[in-house]
Amino acid sequence: MKHFGRQVLRGMFKLFVLLSFALAGISLYSCQSSPVIAKSGLPAHHNPDGSFKNLYLENSKKSILKFLWAKYTSDWSDWEGHEVTVTPVQLDLRDVQQSYYVKPRISWIGHSTVLIQYKDKTVLTDPIFFDRASPVSFAGPKRAFKPAIDLKELPKVDYVVISHNHYDHLDKPTVEAIGDKTTWLVPLGLKAWFNEQGVTQVLELDWWQAHQFDDLTLRLTPAQHWSKRTPWDTNESLWGSWQIQIDDFNSWFGGDTGYNDIQFKEIGDKLGPFDFAMIPIGAYEPRWFMKNMHVNPEESVEIHKDIRSAYSMGIHWSTFQLTAEQIDAPREDLAKALAEQENLTPFDAVPIGSSFEVNLNTL
Repeated sequence: MKHFGRQVLRGMFKLFVLLSFALAGISLYSCQSSPVIAKSGLPAHHNPDGSFKNLYLENSKKSILKFLWAKYTSDWSDWEGHEVTVTPVQLDLRDVQQSYYVKPRISWIGHSTVLIQYKDKTVLTDPIFFDRASPVSFAGPKRAFKPAIDLKELPKVDYVVISHNHYDHLDKPTVEAIGDKTTWLVPLGLKAWFNEQGVTQVLELDWWQAHQFDDLTLRLTPAQHWSKRTPWDTNESLWGSWQIQIDDFNSWFGGDTGYNDIQFKEIGDKLGPFDFAMIPIGAYEPRWFMKNMHVNPEESVEIHKDIRSAYSMGIHWSTFQLTAEQIDAPREDLAKALAEQENLTPFDAVPIGSSFEVNLNTL
């Protein structure tokens, strides 16, 4: 009887988690999108009601409940029961706490959180320093590995860029902890959310708009994704990727995106070539659900080529078990995808904690 009671409680807890994910709109749901239809006076990715849309998708609404049912009733990968082949390396704090960098330095903190440091500028991407990518602290995707550095060890950050509002990219506890110690650059529609958290140093941009300060340019560029944090705010804020240019160092941060053969080539044509790119390679299975909004490693390689990157690093993997592939599968699948290419510039899947210098003008 006690065993039966425990089963019932476990079932009720799983149901609660299912419902909380469904309501929260964690970044696993492929939303309804439209092909390009330009409205008079509005950019093509703007809807008349103030929401936003993707430009190169047919309507493709998928069921989050069907996805979550598969997650909890099928043979789903679980990093806690799997021997992970990629483990973090120790980041030397001295590498990220200098006042001036002669060469660009990249430090991968985990998931989509990257420190970019060059000369006297420091930029941070999609920071999440807490345990769960979730609207609640007791359920939802849990970190497989701690951030490469603690939040209190973070150097002075000049700017933080946010790609979109999903919980694994926009983390409320992290935002509250950093607050107005930096300036936040966010896609359209997100400034009000930051203000609600008491954060006022926020700049809001549309695709292709840029903010310049000294020798630093931060430009929001397109991505194929969506936004949602509650049951009632689907696509009310924009999503995007970022050009991060510090003097003669031109880099690109992919955030979270699906693939099309138009927008990334446009980014490469307008803003490339790039010395360095941070391209998502994880959260791609099952393809029937993920394809429109999350690239797999093969598509990541296409982005690498489209934007004309001299050197790319895989992000958005080995931190949270978000989807059906094993947490370290992206590295293996990226290696397979790269093996099918010829004359390709480097694209690596490095361990969390990796910190390295980037060469300039290699294309």
